[in-house]
Amino acid sequence: MTTHRKNARLPSESYFGRQTYFITIVCDHRAPHLAAPPEAQRILTILLECAAHRSFQLHAFCIMPDHLHMLAQGTHDASNLGEFIRLFKQRTAFEFRKSQSRQLWEMSYYDHILRSDDPVENVACHIWQNPVRKKLCAQPAEFRFSGSQTIDWMTRSGHDSTWQAPWHPAASKPESLRRSL
Repeated sequence: MTTHRKNARLPSESYFGRQTYFITIVCDHRAPHLAAPPEAQRILTILLECAAHRSFQLHAFCIMPDHLHMLAQGTHDASNLGEFIRLFKQRTAFEFRKSQSRQLWEMSYYDHILRSDDPVENVACHIWQNPVRKKLCAQPAEFRFSGSQTIDWMTRSGHDSTWQAPWHPAASKPESLRRSL
């Protein structure tokens, strides 16, 4: 029996230009493929190379054991998020499969195009707080695989953010309930 996946993407023209995107890429079956520091460091190196190569700057990133978050902004009118993510996933998956003989990523990824009134630093703080929420460290600055190319993240990262990714279960709850989660 053939299964059909719902296409969660907007039309391709929505992913061009100087827009800012919140992206989550999840490891295959949520396996902790990125838990080993050398693996996470290699993923980070390739992420930074691909961002530069595809004309994106990273306002925030965090490489967790089983997924990664990034807040990426196109730096040119021709910046193409789909090509950036395709290149990144292709390079990292190829290296991982060669060394580990396993699949690294889930087939797709989650994206959210920020609106002009979405405060970039609040979304960035949400990303940097992820390892604290998962109890991998006490303060965001302690987590080795988080950072920014544009924001002084070591001073900003300690600020709490109430921002939630739209696909996160808490995002559909009223604001008063979200604060208590």
